[in-house]
Amino acid sequence: MSTLKPPLGPRDHLRGELARPIHLVEFGDFECPFCGQAQIVIRALERALGDQLCFGFRNFPLVGAHPNAQIAAEAAEAAGAQGKYWEMHDLLYENQHALEVPHLGRYAEQLGLDMQRFVADLQAHRHLEKIRSDRHSGAISGVAGTPTFFINGIRHEGPFDFDSLLAAMTLAARFPRAG
Repeated sequence: MSTLKPPLGPRDHLRGELARPIHLVEFGDFECPFCGQAQIVIRALERALGDQLCFGFRNFPLVGAHPNAQIAAEAAEAAGAQGKYWEMHDLLYENQHALEVPHLGRYAEQLGLDMQRFVADLQAHRHLEKIRSDRHSGAISGVAGTPTFFINGIRHEGPFDFDSLLAAMTLAARFPRAG
């Protein structure tokens, strides 16, 4: 049984409070079609579980298979530096077919980001260390592909459809989170 290292915490991008009883962490790649499908499931789980769920996302770009995954992750982090991480996260998944730099700039404009800062962040690879840290976390937690989920700190080994994840999260809510 693989555990999440380090545990979900304030360094992560979170939807929901850490004090919530159910933690779902995804290691994802913005260009991965399976991660794109998983976003629909995650949003449905967020609606179903409401204030019971804290969702965290960690970057795990598979650059060998997805040539735009790294720069897309950097764009999400650059948007996050301006308080718009989740908005960019959602736009990237909605537009997985268009993740080249010109598209990323249009998404940043759409979100009203400071474009000079956004472009400078991408050119300087200012958020690359955060992405590397997420990837390292995945590597030491046993992540090999995307999406990979951890529920309350324990790797979810089953399918990532709504019913399977909901059942696993409901069960996990009855037990303390793994550290």
